[in-house]
Amino acid sequence: MARIGILIIDDDEASQSALRQVLDSEGWYVRIVPLISEALAELSSGEWSLVIVNIAMTDLAGPVYLTLKELALAPAVEEGKVRARVLFLVPELALSEAQPVLEKERLPYVLKPFQFNDFLEKVSDLLMETTALTTPIRRVRHDASAAERRRNESRAGHESDIRQSRRDTGMFARRDEYVMTEEEIAEYEKTEKEEQEQRKKKKQPQDR
Repeated sequence: MARIGILIIDDDEASQSALRQVLDSEGWYVRIVPLISEALAELSSGEWSLVIVNIAMTDLAGPVYLTLKELALAPAVEEGKVRARVLFLVPELALSEAQPVLEKERLPYVLKPFQFNDFLEKVSDLLMETTALTTPIRRVRHDASAAERRRNESRAGHESDIRQSRRDTGMFARRDEYVMTEEEIAEYEKTEKEEQEQRKKKKQPQDR
C-alpha cells in the first residue's frame, strides 16, 4: 500500500503537537506547515492523501481557502487520478464566521476541541474516499477504553510516562468524554461478531 501522507496547515503549536502525536501513531507520514504563505507550494507537490487546515489561518476569500475548497469538492478519484481530501479545523474563535460557510458549501470540518475518536473516524472516512485506506479505523473507540484501563492499572510508578503521553493534547475533549461505556462496548462487540459471521458465510463454498 502506498504511503499515506498528511499535510497539516496550522500555526497553533499545541494543535501541531497533538495532531502529530495522534497521526504518527497510525504510522502515517506527517508534515506541518505553520505559515499560510507556504501552503500552496506544499499542496502543489501532490504527495498528500489528506490536508488538515486550521481555517482561522485562511481568508475565506483568499487563494489558499479557495484552492482547498475546490480540492475538497472535486471527486476523490477520477479517471485514475487520486486527489487529496481536505479537513478543516474550526477553533472556537472562528466558529461564528467559518461554520456557516462550511455548512453552506458542505465541506468537511471538525470543531476544536473535539473528541479523539470522532477526529480519527473523520480522518478515516476521508482517507477511504481516496482508497488510501481500505478499511475504516473502527477499532479506535474500543481501543480507547482498553487503553484507559491499562493506564489505570499501570499508573503506579509510571506517572511521568502518563504525563508525557497526555501533554499537548488540549485540542481534544476530556478523556472521559470519549471512553466508551460498557453498553457501547457491548454494542460494538455485537456488531463485530455479526460482521465476522457474515464474512464466514461469504467464505463458505456454495452448495452444488
